[in-house]
Amino acid sequence: VPGRSRDNPVTATFLSRYRLNKEGSQKETWHIEFDLAECGLDYEVGDCFGVFPTNDPGLVEAVLEALEAPPDFPIGGRPLRAVLTDGVSLSPAPDMLFQLISYLTGGERRQKAKALAEGRDPDGDAAVLDVLAALQKFPGIRPDPEAFIESLDPLQPRVYSISSSLKSNPGRVSLTVDAVRYRVNDRTRLGVASTFLAGRVKPGDQIRVYVQKAQHFALPADPNKPIIMIGPGTGIAPFRAFLQERLATEAPGPNWLYFGHQRSDFDFFYEDELKAMRKTGH
Repeated sequence: VPGRSRDNPVTATFLSRYRLNKEGSQKETWHIEFDLAECGLDYEVGDCFGVFPTNDPGLVEAVLEALEAPPDFPIGGRPLRAVLTDGVSLSPAPDMLFQLISYLTGGERRQKAKALAEGRDPDGDAAVLDVLAALQKFPGIRPDPEAFIESLDPLQPRVYSISSSLKSNPGRVSLTVDAVRYRVNDRTRLGVASTFLAGRVKPGDQIRVYVQKAQHFALPADPNKPIIMIGPGTGIAPFRAFLQERLATEAPGPNWLYFGHQRSDFDFFYEDELKAMRKTGH
């Protein structure tokens, strides 16, 4: 069925995003919206939404530079830059890449590459070696671009909890996404899909998506039953959907939402929305 698995996605239109955190917050949490009207995709509260992202263009250019390969080198009928952008994962570095590197170098460097290919950690840095860092660790190697691409893992979709109810938002779906950015040595690493949604995708862009049905995670069939929802961090996403659904269906059962141990953990603008729900008894 189209749009019901990663193997058969549909395209949806990216609508908008806005940052939920208040000024001065150290968190970077975004409210993301897609239009599902054209693709006809639907969902239930509790379901998840799969998104096919692209890699950061700056990282792609850095990999091309480290490879010393022309960006238009043909790979399966597509330019190398395009394949690096949406076809392969650039983090973490897979064992096959180190195996390829071991064929292209010698001496101590070959032994290190072989050790990394076998899952060992000769220099204590294996945990932070993404594809670019791996190439920089073994400077001067020049793998054939096609062999290089074949040594990498496919770029996988990322799955997020849906934070909206179709009954409240017909034809739309929203996500609550925490953008991942962190420093490793002298470089900022980026969460592939989170920073894609937080900045690289533009309103109107067509994105491949799908709905992943929830297993044993749903509202009770009886609307009179009370529900207790506990979600730390951006785990609030599915519970926002549950509250919207209860409000839209006028479910009489009481609802309790607990989130975070410290107020600063949840310094974002859903606060006003939750206050409005509280006034209605939800």
